[in-house]
Amino acid sequence: MLNYKLHLIRHGMTDANHRGLFLGRTDIGVCEKGMQELALLKENFVYPDVQKVYASPMLRCRQTAQFLYPDTYTVYNDNLIECDFGVMEGKTSKELEGTESLRSFLCDGINYKIEGGESGMEFLTRLEKGITEVFSDMMKEKITNAACVTHGGVITLLLCTLGLPSREASAWMPQNGTGYTILFTPAMWQRDHKFEVYSYLPYGKEETPFSFPAYDIIDAERSEDKHQNG
Repeated sequence: MLNYKLHLIRHGMTDANHRGLFLGRTDIGVCEKGMQELALLKENFVYPDVQKVYASPMLRCRQTAQFLYPDTYTVYNDNLIECDFGVMEGKTSKELEGTESLRSFLCDGINYKIEGGESGMEFLTRLEKGITEVFSDMMKEKITNAACVTHGGVITLLLCTLGLPSREASAWMPQNGTGYTILFTPAMWQRDHKFEVYSYLPYGKEETPFSFPAYDIIDAERSEDKHQNG
């Protein structure tokens, strides 16, 4: 039986990410600093070669997919779009401090339906449909190695609900331009609706699956940038 490998990659940093805003359906691109970080990661680490790319249709994901995999066929799936944050969109946690929206979102995000947006359960149901569509296409086309360029919330929710080993959501949130390689088999997916989280992305040349120097290089770059800009 074939084993399938899918590389979940968070899009490059946007200005909204840099400012700490809730960013869901606002369709903005990767900022200049984000493109520099992607270039740094691509130069120093390894994004695996793939047969096909699946991606959210949002501009920031399309740009990231094009930068990382310029010569690979890419298909877009609306079910891989980030959560709809409704009235919280474009605001920081500090700006929302004391509001019912933020309190309920933090206390019971899976059941709370954001005004003008979607609940965590609606989000999860959509993501399960999206990842099932990706897996089904991979199995149908015998694509054993693919990438999926999407959003931080998408990756985090998928891994904390469907991934093995089982961990809290906070343990799975990737930085921009990074992510995880997951493994699945048709039997595991059909029987358990689960997949295995295999390693961090991008890969170092001699690292073990869960050592992750890519975070170090991005953290150092951001610290230097912050120092230079006061």
